[in-house]
Amino acid sequence: MVYGLEQHEVRHEQAPLRLTPRKIREVVDRSTLRCTHYDAFRFSTPEAAPLNETQLDRAGQLAMEQPGCLHANMDVYKWCYKAAPFVSSDLTADAFALARDIRLLDVQASPYDLRAWETPSLDVETAEGKAEFIARQRDFTMRANALRGRLIAEFDAVLALA
Repeated sequence: MVYGLEQHEVRHEQAPLRLTPRKIREVVDRSTLRCTHYDAFRFSTPEAAPLNETQLDRAGQLAMEQPGCLHANMDVYKWCYKAAPFVSSDLTADAFALARDIRLLDVQASPYDLRAWETPSLDVETAEGKAEFIARQRDFTMRANALRGRLIAEFDAVLALA
């Protein structure tokens, strides 16, 4: 999150912001922040964190996780990778492909201008951009839920052998 920061203060200083700090503040101020993923929330600036509907901490992470979250859906790959060799390489590869696709949307929707890296932005500050983001997020949720089901089935199979 870059809310309240100038270009020289942002985490990825090598990438220019596509919006001015003032415009970023305006967009966030007219929105409702509903982050439910602690590992994303912890990167909020001190000014932005209090704007989130819920103040998150590591202890409450399991209770707050929800399947529509891009970051939680990228974590499916993390759990496949951590569970190797008990998870099939096909499932791990599918989860990696999903995480890659989600990360692309995540950076496209960010306030960074990544055209120098041949990555077009998704202007979520517009109605059209927000609608596209939501549609893609729903698609990722369906893909991730299918992968979660496969992961649970593979864990169940391993546990049945134990």
